[in-house]
Amino acid sequence: MTQGTRADLTVPSARQALTTPRAAAIAGIAFALLLGTSIVLLRLALPSQPSATASQATARNGSVRLALNLIPYAGIAFLWFIGVVRDRIGEFEDRFFATVFLGSGLIFLATLFSATAVAGALISAAAAGPVGSDVWTITRGTTLVVLDVYATKMAGVFMISTATIALRTRVLPRWLAVVGLCVALVLIVLGGRIHWIDIAFPAWVLLVSVHILLAGFRPRAA
Repeated sequence: MTQGTRADLTVPSARQALTTPRAAAIAGIAFALLLGTSIVLLRLALPSQPSATASQATARNGSVRLALNLIPYAGIAFLWFIGVVRDRIGEFEDRFFATVFLGSGLIFLATLFSATAVAGALISAAAAGPVGSDVWTITRGTTLVVLDVYATKMAGVFMISTATIALRTRVLPRWLAVVGLCVALVLIVLGGRIHWIDIAFPAWVLLVSVHILLAGFRPRAA
């Protein structure tokens, strides 16, 4: 066997190892756990009452810093999840839904990073010295609006595109795609109105990833 033939056999094998469904499942689980933990920590560190003072959030400065350190890793895992899912769909990928799928995922990450960055700046400023009530109110409101409205609605769009692709290509069970569509509609319509509703997105990604991981261990039919 020539050296060129060996290289041709090695490259597809390595590519298949990188794009296995197990890789998407692990990336999705990592993203869901990291993002879910970050959302919980930020929610607890930033009081829901508009009248809350900066000192109340400063007392939980360590929780916010931990959440901010977890968000970049959650973003990396989410990008890996998107890439592996798109590669697994392959030639069955529809250009329209693929564009919405990728675009909504990237916009979701951008808004998520923006919200956490503003929250981190607010907590750091409160820890360094007194923060005026007007600065606290505006910055806190900006953080919650970006997180509850924009990031949550983009997550809903991402779920709709993912569930639609799953229904068309049958890469996921029908019931799991339908659950994703229902949760996505709730996120888009009621995003920002229901407290803690944003935790539904990482919960759904976790459910999908666990299903993919378990399906990868099942023996395939001939």
